[in-house]
Amino acid sequence: MLLFSLDPESALAPALASSLGVPLAPHEDRSFEDGEHKLRPLLDPCGRDSYVIDSLYGDPGSSPHDKLCRLLLFIATLREHGAARVTAVLPYLAYARKDRQTKPFDPVTLRYVAQLFEAVGTAQLIVLEAHNVAAFQNAFRCPTLHLQAHRAFDAWVSELVGKRTLAVASPDPGGVKRAQLWRESLEKNLARPVGFAMIDKRRSADVVSSDNLVAGEIGGMTVLLLDDLIASGDTMKRAALALRQAGARDVLAFAAHGLFIGPAADVLGDDSIAKIIVTDSVPPFRLPSAGAVRNKLRVVSAAPLFAQAIQASHAAWSR
Repeated sequence: MLLFSLDPESALAPALASSLGVPLAPHEDRSFEDGEHKLRPLLDPCGRDSYVIDSLYGDPGSSPHDKLCRLLLFIATLREHGAARVTAVLPYLAYARKDRQTKPFDPVTLRYVAQLFEAVGTAQLIVLEAHNVAAFQNAFRCPTLHLQAHRAFDAWVSELVGKRTLAVASPDPGGVKRAQLWRESLEKNLARPVGFAMIDKRRSADVVSSDNLVAGEIGGMTVLLLDDLIASGDTMKRAALALRQAGARDVLAFAAHGLFIGPAADVLGDDSIAKIIVTDSVPPFRLPSAGAVRNKLRVVSAAPLFAQAIQASHAAWSR
């Protein structure tokens, strides 16, 4: 097995390598004055089962499409030089939110991204908490492995909430299945009932509207509010306020991906949210190093989830 990481600043990649017990394979990433890049492996990939880690979030050094282009070119290079199989390991998959047409002449960007991965010979993708699992799985013709972020949060729930009465909530109708799956998992792991709730939310032309309608009984409960990502934080704040107004004791916000864009630090500093828990799929570099949000924030590693998926995939391929 060869394990590459295209993000030199990633904390997840070395943690994943440690979990797997394999070193990160070296590669050259040479940049040119006009912004082009040359990437090549420094170990022979011929006949090897190869995994390439890259989280496709934008940062001050690279946009999501910069990272996507470099990843695709590196996968193509591995295939060019005989890699038996190349798996893209994507803690965060960019462009996954535009998975259907809602306006005239809309793109279906997720499907176009899938076609790019297939064109360069990607054998499979391992992705953490896609925006819409069904759309993600249907967009790709190559095999995909979808990892549920709540599995990374399970171990922390008892520490955070103790014996309090719990409910899991979705901040919008689109995340109901994600929240229901976590509720079922918690009931099994904690051996006690866990409630469920959903908050009404509608979005049109990037304008969010809601009547703060909460479906579900959450009076006096600690509510675990689960979403795939936090961007500006507005969805989480609206949902938390609605839950508190409906009688929730407190609200803990969970998300796989903490993008924390724009006014997120101020929005999420609201007292309606007691804690914010995200994975390390995206480092929280946009948040200030101190303040109310940092005091609430906990980052949980997704490395064990990816390690388990890669070990199973490699073992199946090796048989």
